[in-house]
Amino acid sequence: MGAERGGEGAVRPMREVTLRIKHVGQPETAASERYPGVTMRSVSSMTGRGDERKRIVELTGDPADVGGFIETFAACDPVVEAEPITPLGEATVFVAFTVNVPEWDSIAELLAGLGLHYRTGTVITGGYERWTLYLDADDDLSAVIDAIEDRGNEVELVRQLEMQEVTPSTRFETAGAIHDLTPRQREALGAAIRAGYYGHEKSAGIEDIAEELGIGTTTTWEHLARAEGKVMADLADFLGDGRT
Repeated sequence: MGAERGGEGAVRPMREVTLRIKHVGQPETAASERYPGVTMRSVSSMTGRGDERKRIVELTGDPADVGGFIETFAACDPVVEAEPITPLGEATVFVAFTVNVPEWDSIAELLAGLGLHYRTGTVITGGYERWTLYLDADDDLSAVIDAIEDRGNEVELVRQLEMQEVTPSTRFETAGAIHDLTPRQREALGAAIRAGYYGHEKSAGIEDIAEELGIGTTTTWEHLARAEGKVMADLADFLGDGRT
């Protein structure tokens, strides 16, 4: 049970904790490890009754990789169906997938069973799910991590802050994704920004960035896609559910 309020004007002491979880043996991890340049984000709750439940996710990345991600995901045992609901061949595709719940290891249900608050809209990239939890003062983080790892998963603590320390600036600057970039990914992202790759006019292309870096266009795209995936996962944490 969480800490009691100390009276009028008292602030309930809580912590914001961000974890990276490799959900071992699950379809989202299998597909994400095979296609690390694709980012998967939950955009709806799990719906349905009985053993089969449905959820909508957003996939972003190279169109060919997005298609491969869907095929890999759909081939895994717990998945009954993975149906694109927007056209394939685009960099962003929405997919409705149905799973067989008894075979589905749900991190969300585990956290709910532990009585924990967590942020919805989980982001998965490079084989890892990113979860943000809100813990009361007397919640034992080690016990939470142990409960997740006891299911065969791998857990990495990204950050832990008291809620009064969580501001819009620190939420993005300290979340870890920028620091998770490899030197080559940082170099590619920096070159792309300097060249105007993300500008309104998009005055540069992959070829221009590759020329500056002195590497091939395919390698440049791979570095950039992986960097974008990590940064966008962090940005999703920063934006939360879109409310101000």
